[in-house]
Amino acid sequence: MKLALVQFNPTIGDLAGNSGAMLNWIREAAGAGADLVVFPELAICGYPPRDLLLQEGFLEDVQASVLELARKTAGLAVTVALGTPWRQGRGEAAGETRHEGAKCANSLIVIASGRVAARYDKRLLPTYDVFDEDRYFCAGDRPVVIDVGGIGVGLSLCEDLWRGADAAMDERYAGRPDPIVELVRAGARLIINPSGSPFVLGKGIRQRRILTDHVAAHGVALAAVNQVGGNDDLIFDGHAAVYVPAGSERGREAKLIAAGQGFVEQMVLAELERDGASWARVPAVADPLLTASEESLLWRALVLGVRDYCRKTGFSRVVLGLSGGIDSALTACIAAAALGAENVLGLIMPSRYSSPGSAADAEELARRLGVRTARIPITEAHALLERQLQDAFRAVGARTEPDVTEENVQSRLRGLILMAFSNKTGALLLTTGNKSELAVGYCTLYGDMNGGLAVISDVTKAQVYRLARWINAHHRECGFAVAPIPEPSITKPPSAELRPDQRDQDTLPPYDIIDAVIERYVGRHWAVDRIAADTGVERSLVARIARMIDMAEFKRIQMPIGLKVSSVAFGRGRRRPIAQAYRPGAGG
Repeated sequence: MKLALVQFNPTIGDLAGNSGAMLNWIREAAGAGADLVVFPELAICGYPPRDLLLQEGFLEDVQASVLELARKTAGLAVTVALGTPWRQGRGEAAGETRHEGAKCANSLIVIASGRVAARYDKRLLPTYDVFDEDRYFCAGDRPVVIDVGGIGVGLSLCEDLWRGADAAMDERYAGRPDPIVELVRAGARLIINPSGSPFVLGKGIRQRRILTDHVAAHGVALAAVNQVGGNDDLIFDGHAAVYVPAGSERGREAKLIAAGQGFVEQMVLAELERDGASWARVPAVADPLLTASEESLLWRALVLGVRDYCRKTGFSRVVLGLSGGIDSALTACIAAAALGAENVLGLIMPSRYSSPGSAADAEELARRLGVRTARIPITEAHALLERQLQDAFRAVGARTEPDVTEENVQSRLRGLILMAFSNKTGALLLTTGNKSELAVGYCTLYGDMNGGLAVISDVTKAQVYRLARWINAHHRECGFAVAPIPEPSITKPPSAELRPDQRDQDTLPPYDIIDAVIERYVGRHWAVDRIAADTGVERSLVARIARMIDMAEFKRIQMPIGLKVSSVAFGRGRRRPIAQAYRPGAGG
C-alpha cells in the first residue's frame, strides 16, 4: 500500500477553496500511485472553526462540500480520509452514533469510489488551553478499521492518540478507554492520526515520543499528519511522520520511514507491503523536527504566522514602529521574511529623550533589510500636548508634576501616528511588545499596544535575544543577504526612552527573573512559594511579579491578537478575571 499524507493549509470557512485545493492534492496522490491519501483534522473547513459550527447552514454547507468532493473523485483509484465536522443525517448506516441536539461530531470521513464509505468520530475531545471541543462536538464511542490494500487501517483523530500527554493533561482521560488500544484489538495494523495540533515549542518532541511509544507497545505502524499554516493566533507545523515497528517483540522499537518538513504544505509518501514482516527492512530517514534547533522552529513558526494572518485576512503590507531596540528589530525581520521587504514600512519617531544611536540603529536595520522608512519626530507634538495638558490639569486641580502620564503621552503619540499610516496606506499595524513586558504591564494601552497583530507577544525577552543572535548567525537561511540586526540593538540595555537616561531595570526586576516567574506562574500555574523554592528568587519578589502579572490583565485583554508559540500564551488559552481580589502569596 502506498500512503500519502498531506500537510494541508486550509483557510477557515473557505469551503470552496479548501475542497478545490484538496481535490488537486488527491489527483496528485492518485498520479503518484497512492492507495490512501490522508488530510488533517477538520481539513475541509479549517481548524479551529469555533462558533462557525453554530452558524445556521454551516454544517449543511460543509457536508455538501464533502459529498461534492467525493463525487469529483469517483474516477480516481484512491481512498481518501479527510477531517470534517459531521452531523448524522438520513440514509446513514444504522447503529452509528447519533449526535445530541444541534451538536455534531469531529469526524474522519473515508471516501472511496465517489461515496462516503466509512466514518469515524473523534472519541477524546480536549477542553483546555485553546481547545473547547466539548462546546461543539459529541464524542464517538467506537473504533473503526477499514481495509486498504489488504492492510487494516485504524482511524483516529489527534487527541485520541495524545490523550493529553503532550500537554501535561494526562489526568483528564484517566479511566477512559484508550482508542488506540481498541483499534489494535479491532485488527488495525496501520493507525492513521490526522490532527489539528497547534505548534508549541517543545511539544513536537513530546508528540514524537508518544508516537514511538505506541508503535513499540502495539507493534503497529503509525502515520500522523498535522495541519500546516496559521489560523488567527494559532500556528500549525505539519511535520508528518510514518513509523513502523522494528526489532523483536521483546525489544521492539519504532523506525521512522517518512517525514515531512515543517511549516510548509507538502505531500509525504510512504510504502507499506501487505506483509508486515518486511516493514523493518524499509530504510530509516532523518526527522526534520528533531534535527531543527529551537530558534529555527520559532523563527519559521513566527514567519508563517505573520504571512498567513496577512494572507487570510487580506493584507499584503505591514507597518511598524522602529525604535532601534531589539523587539522592533526582531519584528521587522519576521515581517520582511514573511511578506518581502518591499511590503514593510518602518516609522522612526524620535522624541527629545531618544538617544542619537537609537535612530541610527533603526535606520541601519532598515537599510540591511531593505525596508522603507519614514522619519516623523514627535518632539514638537509632545511639547505642545504637554503644555495643553498642564493647563487642563491645573484647571481641574490635578497634579502637574511630570510622571508616567507624560511618558505614556509619547507612546500614544507614536500609536496615533502608526494608526494614521495604517489607515492611509491600508497596511496592517504590527505591535512589537514581547511576552515579558506584556506580562508585567510594561506597555501602554492605545500606544505601543496599538495594532492588528502582536507578533512576539508570546516570546519572552530572553527568547528575543536568542532569536536575534540566531538570525544574524543564520541570515542566509532566513533569506537575508547580511546579518540584519545591528549589534548595538542587541547589546545595549533595553529602554523605552520616555524620560532622561531611562532603563527598563529602573522600575522592573531583571528580565531573567521575570521570565522564570512567567514560565511557572503563567505557564504552569504554580503558587508563589513553590516558584520561590524552585528558582531561589526571594519570595517577596516572586509575589510582586505575580501581582504585576495579574494587575496587567486589563491591558492584555485589549491587546491585538498575538501569535501563540508557548504552552500558555496571553489570549484565549488563559482566561483570568480582571476584577478579582486574589493576591498570590498573600494567603487567605
